[in-house]
Amino acid sequence: MPRTAQILLFEGFDPLDVVAPFEVLAAGSEAAGADGLAVELVSADGPGPVISGTLGLTLQATSALDPERPGYVIVPGASGPVDGDPDEVTTVPVLLSRLATGGAAPLLERALRNPDVTVAAVCGGSLALAMAGLLEGRNAVTHHLGLDVLDATGVTVVDARVVDDGDLVTSGGVTSGLDLALHLLEREHGPQVAIAVERLFEHERRGTVWRATHRSGQETHA
Repeated sequence: MPRTAQILLFEGFDPLDVVAPFEVLAAGSEAAGADGLAVELVSADGPGPVISGTLGLTLQATSALDPERPGYVIVPGASGPVDGDPDEVTTVPVLLSRLATGGAAPLLERALRNPDVTVAAVCGGSLALAMAGLLEGRNAVTHHLGLDVLDATGVTVVDARVVDDGDLVTSGGVTSGLDLALHLLEREHGPQVAIAVERLFEHERRGTVWRATHRSGQETHA
């Protein structure tokens, strides 16, 4: 079975959290040739349109999230108002809470338990995973507005652009999805492919990539 990058769509997702990794990984797959990842948009409910949190922009899921498929599962954050009465306004915390308690949560738990899968999250995606009780004791980062919430769920918060905790890779605010996807390309195919995509997109990675070694208990930085 070919390795796949499944990018999760859910009601209220942030479009850039999805499209940035999708384009980077698609370009990297082309550059890698026969060994490239198959990149798909998925949802917990299977194929069909999914509405984002930005002006009703809609993307099409082509299949259901499958936690048994080797490769990557990428969880975006949500977009919308940050503050407001949750009974009157569908805020970002409400959207992330729905993701954390909805049909995707048990699938994401299975993906995290699968040794052949790396789960990655952009921006508020790691908050949703943490709110679902899936990241306790792990190293992670999210958008700066959510760091206190992440810490309150038992996550070790790391101040870095991308945090690589082995089978869990997280990144900060919205544009960090570009850097997360480039890091995944480097993990999957090596620096040559990642650099080729950087040049194609005229994007230079920035910030720190924090890596947990797990063998010695020491972290590394790049």
